[in-house]
Amino acid sequence: MTNKVQIPEIRSEVRGFTGYISLNRPKALNALSLPMIRALMVQLLAWKDDDIVKQVAIRGMSKPTAEGVEVPFGNFSAGGDIRFFHQAIQAGNPELEDFFTEEYALNHLIANYPKPYIAFMDGLVFGGGMGISQGSSHRIVTERTKMAMPETGIGLFPDVGGGYFLSRCPGFVGEYLALTGVQMGADEAISYGLADVKVTAESLASLWNALATQRVDDVVGLDFNARNAMKNIASQAVNMPATGLVDTFFSLPTVTQIIAALDASNEPWAQQTAATLRTRSPLMLHVVLEQIRRGRQLDLAQNLQMERGMVRHCFYTAHLGRFGNASETVEGIRALAVDKDHQPRWNPSQISDVTTDMVTPFFVSPWPDIAHPLAQLTQITQLTMHGA
Repeated sequence: MTNKVQIPEIRSEVRGFTGYISLNRPKALNALSLPMIRALMVQLLAWKDDDIVKQVAIRGMSKPTAEGVEVPFGNFSAGGDIRFFHQAIQAGNPELEDFFTEEYALNHLIANYPKPYIAFMDGLVFGGGMGISQGSSHRIVTERTKMAMPETGIGLFPDVGGGYFLSRCPGFVGEYLALTGVQMGADEAISYGLADVKVTAESLASLWNALATQRVDDVVGLDFNARNAMKNIASQAVNMPATGLVDTFFSLPTVTQIIAALDASNEPWAQQTAATLRTRSPLMLHVVLEQIRRGRQLDLAQNLQMERGMVRHCFYTAHLGRFGNASETVEGIRALAVDKDHQPRWNPSQISDVTTDMVTPFFVSPWPDIAHPLAQLTQITQLTMHGA
């Protein structure tokens, strides 16, 4: 069998012994829509049991040239379709719930995929793009890679397993990346354990085509089994060596203390970092710090289950009596992507005004365990670990 799923935004084909997937929504920077998530899930499940397909490669397409010539590599994915989130809230569209449930299930499938899964992480790799690449066996970056989890800037949190893969960065880098949402290049991503190998953008096409007839380990010089072993070791190595200034500040117990220490420092980096944090949602800064620190104690399935509850609270913040347009997340999306005034009206407006009572309910599941939308992920992880 060589089952292929085709929608305009997802192209798939089998060449040789490799299944190729191209994200083809370049005008939206290959942001993931619900139909794209569903097509990816169906395709990966089909190829998982296909004896012909030995490995899977995924990339993001760029806009065609003025002459209509396709450009095979561009931004990998700038995240989830946040405009859809805003429209769905306005319309009361239940597919908003489906989006996150199915996206997180896809992230889990990729992380537990039984065959090499190679992500060509060129260009922008934000949010949901990290979700479909961080679980890869081989994460390829280039000099054009710009990677980030910028969700605090829209009143959200680094989801798609961010509580898992960010918390496993060296030292307290995870807190820094999650709170600030700053972009990193290829070299930083590799040093933080968020990428595996850097190649030139010019070489991507030849590497991509070579996979049709060559194993990925031979093409990029990485060993699939060794990579998985390293990932397993990294998941336990939550207390990595110090990482300079980042650890000095982001190891502190609270966001308020982090900001105060940054303000008190004469380091230009500290001053810039404090200024960045003050543009983010104060409420979500506190929530995200708690997310990362809880995430260190959880496996991927447990993180995704936690995050699924958290995202429900982001749009339907019952404990604060804030729903839809009044929610922090919808306000953040409005300011960035709808009205584009870049003036979010955060509530509370000051980091010091956020209380524990505002934060803790984000980590209380809206569902009983048996009814959790992702309850089955824990069972899948256990079966995978036991080789079932």
